[in-house]
Amino acid sequence: MKDVAALDAADPLRTMRERFELPAGVIYLDGNSLGPPPKAAFAELEQAARQEWGEGLIRSWNSAGWFTLTDVLGDRVGRLIGAEPGQTVVTDTTSINIYKALHAALALRPDRTVILAEADSFPTDLYMAESVAAARPGTSLRLMAADEPVESLVDERTAVVLVNHVDYRSGVLRDMASLTRRVQAAGALVVWDLCHSVGALLIDLDGANVDFAVGCTYKYLNGGPGAPAFVFVARRHHDRLVQPLSGWWAHAQPFAMANRYQPASGIRRMLCGTQPILSLRALKAALDVFDDVDLVELRAKSLALTGLFMDLLDPICREFGMHIITPRDPAIRGSHVSVACEHGYEVVQALIARGIIGDFRAPDIMRFGFTPLYLRYRDVLDAAKALADILRRGAWQEPRFAVRSLVA
Repeated sequence: MKDVAALDAADPLRTMRERFELPAGVIYLDGNSLGPPPKAAFAELEQAARQEWGEGLIRSWNSAGWFTLTDVLGDRVGRLIGAEPGQTVVTDTTSINIYKALHAALALRPDRTVILAEADSFPTDLYMAESVAAARPGTSLRLMAADEPVESLVDERTAVVLVNHVDYRSGVLRDMASLTRRVQAAGALVVWDLCHSVGALLIDLDGANVDFAVGCTYKYLNGGPGAPAFVFVARRHHDRLVQPLSGWWAHAQPFAMANRYQPASGIRRMLCGTQPILSLRALKAALDVFDDVDLVELRAKSLALTGLFMDLLDPICREFGMHIITPRDPAIRGSHVSVACEHGYEVVQALIARGIIGDFRAPDIMRFGFTPLYLRYRDVLDAAKALADILRRGAWQEPRFAVRSLVA
């Protein structure tokens, strides 16, 4: 057994935990779904609401820099995803950004009509791909199985491949550079979904020559519930960039009040309408935390936490017939660990009742997210011990744990 006290004492990120509001007695293993609030977010929201909105009123669009937050925060997210400035904006939701990015990719490949996506993708990705295909006559959506090599499916009809960097169920991490290279060699473009990797992994969009990427900011980035998402477009595509939601924030002269649309230059073409300023300000506080984080150390701790948890779970899985579906190989592992368990929903609810918060994904997956900024090695040990105790005592069989909530 590893000495978790020694690991915590040697952790270069150990002081980051103090910057988050975490309830006493809770081990939070669901930051891969919703990160906890940075303490500074409360002051940021107070200032934005009371001073800037309450006193500055409409003047704050200029004096507080509200109008350019999409760009300023976009470049800050860009640093975390390996993108040079001017290629990323924070805006809208992941779903809307997928819709815009797929349309833009199809417009760049007008002689091609197929969208290729993973059959096991996060559902909203598939829903939006279906919508894009339905909106463009002659366009179709093709789904690929997890074990199908992408290069064997991309042909002369494929315009764009929509793919997840980390699989939301299994935690499998795809090789971004290799897959991008293979898809582009066949003449298609790639849209990467970074929702389950940004803020926990090393990402190098420019180095991998990525075309498009989207992602949310409320998971490992801790931007708050419903925080705006982001979209990246490689600079080489900007001059020909067209997307269907041509709102006024993406206009070249939004306050000229022209009655015909003229797109802005660069990445601002991916904007649409007025943005949620209070949510953007909460995200600013969350990104401030990352200014003091070494991303190499972040990834190293992510792998250490997930590796420790899997080691601790091995004997428990053998005893109770469970199965870890997350890869052992660090090169293809994200920052959450998924365990197949016949009564996974009930077991997760029993854990939550003990203050250990993970989540469940149908049909039988227990997911545990490991956010390096605030989790300790002793939390991992305590969570594994609690899981073993719940299973051995049969505590999960209490009827209350089988009651399904609206949000699983």
